[in-house]
Amino acid sequence: MNTEAVKVLVDAEHNQQLQSIGYKILNKERISFEEGVALFEQASLSYVGALANWVREQKHGHKTYFNRNFHIEPTNVCVFSCAFCSYSKLYAHREEGWELSIDQMMHIVKSYDGKPVTEVHIVGGVHPKMNMDFFLELLRTIKAHRPDLHIKAFTPVELDYMFRKAKVSVEEGMRLAHEAGLDSLPGGGAEIFHPDIRKKICEDKVDADGWLAIHKAAHELGMHSNATLLYGHIESYWHRIHHMDRLRSLQDETGGFNTFIPLKFRNKDNDMSNVAESTIVEDMKMYAVSRLYLDNFNHIKAYWPMLGRKNAQLTLSFGVNDIDGTIDDTTKIYAMAGSEEQTPTMSTADLVQLIKQVRRQPVERGTLYNEIKDYSDVAIDAV
Repeated sequence: MNTEAVKVLVDAEHNQQLQSIGYKILNKERISFEEGVALFEQASLSYVGALANWVREQKHGHKTYFNRNFHIEPTNVCVFSCAFCSYSKLYAHREEGWELSIDQMMHIVKSYDGKPVTEVHIVGGVHPKMNMDFFLELLRTIKAHRPDLHIKAFTPVELDYMFRKAKVSVEEGMRLAHEAGLDSLPGGGAEIFHPDIRKKICEDKVDADGWLAIHKAAHELGMHSNATLLYGHIESYWHRIHHMDRLRSLQDETGGFNTFIPLKFRNKDNDMSNVAESTIVEDMKMYAVSRLYLDNFNHIKAYWPMLGRKNAQLTLSFGVNDIDGTIDDTTKIYAMAGSEEQTPTMSTADLVQLIKQVRRQPVERGTLYNEIKDYSDVAIDAV
């Protein structure tokens, strides 16, 4: 939708507050906390969707990014017990889970030798025996074997536990990890920042201040990171805006976030299985409002294994400009929670076709959004 068409839509809006918000967005002005809540509570999906798509196209045109990556999940054994988690096994029942050695993880890395992957994404449970020394050795070993491979690894939940056990400060711990080969941080472990919600769904792990402090320390070392929000469970709309407001404030301060990734709560086989999942309308609204509120985030990502391929395509009309990567393994975290994709693997050709089917421009990127290849004019059978 071009600018004139969006202006017509805003002019036709009868709700004066929503119309005012629309004008602010068209004038590239920042919307307030209260206005963010109003978009969730009062705006139609078509209204926020059109505005979000306009902002997305102002920033990126039709470019839709993906990368070639693979995941390593060192363990699903965890000392924490998050109510929404379908993935981890408590340490007391660790025999039911898996624990990979460094050699086993390096076997996975080496299986991609000679393949054009650019990133390895490493996240898992918090295992007391997998301490900081263990993971520093893993980072060094990966870098020694394949120096060009970008290592995006460890949520603040994992890092906070490592640092506390090693008795090092956040700043010192991040420096040691960075020197060992850690290139950037994923966005996991954020869930919902507000303490009232956090107390009910993940009380025993690092809090919002700790999560933000670790990302800030990474940014101050020149590293980039991602950010997430787990939505569609027991939170209210204002809890989502509170969460995004804290992210927006840190981004104002450091500029270190690459992308924001809304993560849909899935209710299979966890302690919140009685909570209904959000509708597709709610999902699209979450992406759209994220694009409108997080005006200092260049990229909004939809994690396609969680949403499913068709819904991921749909997000590209609601502010999203990134659908993650090839993820050349069967990543288990969302599959175990009931995601749409039980074997979440797509080839580069699959991703290119998925993007082209909705008339967007597929662009392969590196982790830091350096453009590697534009596939707009490449035939699918030549990918």
